[in-house]
Amino acid sequence: MRKDITNVVFDFGGVVAPADLGTVINRFKALGFDNVEEYLNLVRQQGFFGDFETGLIDEEEFRSRVSKEVGHEVTMDDCRNAYMGFFSSIPKRNLELFKRLRTEGYRLSLLSNTNPFVMEWALSKAFDGHGHSLDDYLDSIYASYEMKVMKPDARIFRMMLESESVAPSQVLFIDDGPKNVAAAKALGINAIQAINGEDWTEDVLRFLA
Repeated sequence: MRKDITNVVFDFGGVVAPADLGTVINRFKALGFDNVEEYLNLVRQQGFFGDFETGLIDEEEFRSRVSKEVGHEVTMDDCRNAYMGFFSSIPKRNLELFKRLRTEGYRLSLLSNTNPFVMEWALSKAFDGHGHSLDDYLDSIYASYEMKVMKPDARIFRMMLESESVAPSQVLFIDDGPKNVAAAKALGINAIQAINGEDWTEDVLRFLA
């Protein structure tokens, strides 16, 4: 364990869970949302999708806005199923890393641009396929829709640091978004850029060796 690093902070989509942009786009298009690509990407959502992930609108308002875009009423389950097209499974290597790092004494957190649909699944016993939720693996969760701000805004990083009572230099942050990594580094946080769908765990272990 590196004594100068006390906290390891992970992004969700593209890090904890590989993100599948193609599937989520196809599911929204199946609802009739033909221009959904204007709103969705792998790092930071736009328009009212961004408002949803910043907590400016709730699930019902999101459902209503999708219904308006597609020209017919969609259900909450329609929206949840479409959004969850991003994720299908969690790599075992990631879960094993979380267990190892906690055993070694690191405090683990999530810092993610996300929304209630995703976190409802992540915090359920269905998360890892073995009856454990995300918060069984991590010590704290910082979700953009609860914090009312999204990465790469420096405020979300500062809020996390203040809540954890740590200096930036004591934190290792892993994210697949280049702008998010740059924002963290600008504050003095150690950061690694992961590549969505690839194994980033060895990079973390090398850094902490």
